[in-house]
Amino acid sequence: MEQSISSLITPWVQIGAVLLSGLLAGLFYGYDCSVIKGLSNLSDKAYVQAFQSINMEIINPYFFLSFGGSMIVLPLCSWFAFKTGQKETFYLLLTASLVYWIGVFGITGFGNVPLNNLLARFNLSTASDVSIAAIRQKFETKWNLLHHLRTYAAIISFLLAIISLITNRK
Repeated sequence: MEQSISSLITPWVQIGAVLLSGLLAGLFYGYDCSVIKGLSNLSDKAYVQAFQSINMEIINPYFFLSFGGSMIVLPLCSWFAFKTGQKETFYLLLTASLVYWIGVFGITGFGNVPLNNLLARFNLSTASDVSIAAIRQKFETKWNLLHHLRTYAAIISFLLAIISLITNRK
């Protein structure tokens, strides 16, 4: 009975993992392709103001569903694949999970979020032009590099999750 329940649940959980990781990879990729480039054209004050606003708005259920959901569903899929003896699928999903946990969650939590918090504490209304330029310089290059890295990790994790679906069907 346990085998049949797992075999019924596993494909749906796997589809959920692909969907959630794909949504996040798409968000990061879209941000990488457009928002970063658009923000780079702004004046220092407009850049800081826009980024502070974006950082406030990204904290929403849509983002957390894909960001947090992938953290949970990818390892869950790995466990289901292991339990049902799907070795190749297990290794693909385990790798997708590790890439996600380290490359997306880790970089975000230990890199991007502290920089976002630094920018959130910056009082734009009382800052001089020199201090606005300094905070942008301290923030922008490092944040963009970290974002590029987590974007690549999200895409790799998504790709591995897709491949796991294909190998699971052989």
